[in-house]
Amino acid sequence: MTKTITARAGSVLRDFLRQEAAGGIVLMAAAALALIVANSPFADRYFHLLHLRTGPVLAPALGAMTVHLWINDALMAVFFLFVGLEIKRELVDGRLSNPARRRLPVIAAAAGMLVPAALFLAVAGGDAALRPGWAIPAATDIAFAIGVMALLGPRVPPSLKLFLTTVAIVDDMGAVAIIAVAYTTGIDWIALAGAGGMLLVMAAMNRRGVMTLAPYLLAFVGLWWLVLLSGVHATVAGVLAAAMIPIIRSRGTPDDAHSPLHRLEHALSPWVAFGIVPLFAFANAGIALGGLPADVLRAPLVIAVIVGLFFGKQAGILGGVALAARLGIAARPSGASWAQLYGVALLAGIGFTMSLFIGGLAFPGGAALQDQVKVGVLLGSLLSAVAGYAILRSSSTAKPSTPRPASASAAPTQPVDVQP
Repeated sequence: MTKTITARAGSVLRDFLRQEAAGGIVLMAAAALALIVANSPFADRYFHLLHLRTGPVLAPALGAMTVHLWINDALMAVFFLFVGLEIKRELVDGRLSNPARRRLPVIAAAAGMLVPAALFLAVAGGDAALRPGWAIPAATDIAFAIGVMALLGPRVPPSLKLFLTTVAIVDDMGAVAIIAVAYTTGIDWIALAGAGGMLLVMAAMNRRGVMTLAPYLLAFVGLWWLVLLSGVHATVAGVLAAAMIPIIRSRGTPDDAHSPLHRLEHALSPWVAFGIVPLFAFANAGIALGGLPADVLRAPLVIAVIVGLFFGKQAGILGGVALAARLGIAARPSGASWAQLYGVALLAGIGFTMSLFIGGLAFPGGAALQDQVKVGVLLGSLLSAVAGYAILRSSSTAKPSTPRPASASAAPTQPVDVQP
């Protein structure tokens, strides 16, 4: 039985990483295409399409819906629903359900968010107009990072792929909390109360054992609209709804047909990886380079984002792992050298999707500042990707030393392909 569970868990992990890798490559292509189109004879049509008003007016504060709003406020809510499902699965039925296993990714992710934010403020915090962007370099784009890893093939130990995945999931939890708390203004309390009521309805369905997905998805649409009206960013509705979807512990079979959460996550995965995220990248990565000032690379906002992503992420994650190992809280991933771990910490500096998303929330209506955010995110992510790839490629031939628990209380190393 143990061997069967191990094989299934390993198969699920490989399937997940394979899908994320393919999605990451599509994401890179979408971002490159956006840059090409934005600097081509089709640029006017590209920007006109993004701001085309389609209606209706779903929230007075937003006005008539545009193509860009549908992508960023509606489709990205589905993306956050998927993220929320991943988070809940990991907490209830995955590696993060085990306290010993969650120590290292939680410590690494927390340090990997705090240090980039601190460096951003150290560089740009003197200008009050730039301070809202402090969270831009705090996020990791798991699809992009796994896509770069895919280019290395078997050179990267499975333990590091799983480590980066779990760190990114914890990172997503922090990003959702930041969006809900730091980028919410002008609350409509009546609409927020209605959203709370919708959540109670979903919770009641869960408690009564409703296992059909359709009622939850209908409630999710209503919840999304009420959150949109409330002034809280509508994408938060996705994570809240995911918390209400019933889950059955799968014992190593995350595609179990009897678990609503696993079924919905499995159904959404290709649409998110190959549709929503690349579309978001295409709609948000386009920068008309000819319209940028010549000294844009010296702009404090651009420098702050680059420093946060490239230097902050690697320092935070590697430092967090080293501190945890030093204090005996947790051991570093098995079968991986410190050089390889450093390469993975660099890849965590690829903040693309979530960083662009937070940048749009931090500077709403500020086209010039949003362009600077895009430049900083693109360059910071590119530097992190190239450096991480180079380190992992050069260190893959080195024989990793077996990590030694710093004390008896350190978390024991677990096989990568065994679910708790």
